[in-house]
Amino acid sequence: MKKQLLVMLSIVALPISALAGDITKQEVEAAQLAWGNGIVKIGKAEDPKKAAIAHIDRFYGYDLGTVLFKPTLASVDQFRGSEKEALSYFIGQDMEEDKGFALAPYTAVRWENEAIILNGDTALAMGNYFFTGADGGVTKVEYSFGYIRDENGDLKINLHHSSLPFSAS
Repeated sequence: MKKQLLVMLSIVALPISALAGDITKQEVEAAQLAWGNGIVKIGKAEDPKKAAIAHIDRFYGYDLGTVLFKPTLASVDQFRGSEKEALSYFIGQDMEEDKGFALAPYTAVRWENEAIILNGDTALAMGNYFFTGADGGVTKVEYSFGYIRDENGDLKINLHHSSLPFSAS
């Protein structure tokens, strides 16, 4: 009798992020565009709080670990390490200096990347973004964002630092 060789295949469950591969420049640029559209959406929403919560949940990695968030117009409470603090910044609720940045409302957000650094499942981007107000005025803001992948393969922000350009006056 011939011996039969039994080969067993095992299926290993991998998180989607392991299958998604390295973060690409196109993914970072798409995340930036979507983030900007989300800011515009908050300002137009009937329920800005609900829209801001959805924005934070969609774009920030608070559920994945530490998020380093230093908003543009924060000077007293400079850093927003929790979702609640981020929400306050976007819609102005808990922290005295917060006036509701995302309620401006803005009509557009345009990005100019100085550079995007891709490093496997992380990415960094730095440059300027420009917020167009309802009156047509444009505000230039400097930014650095860090991105990681979540378990669904989506990019989440784990570093957000923004500030107004230096003025010697």
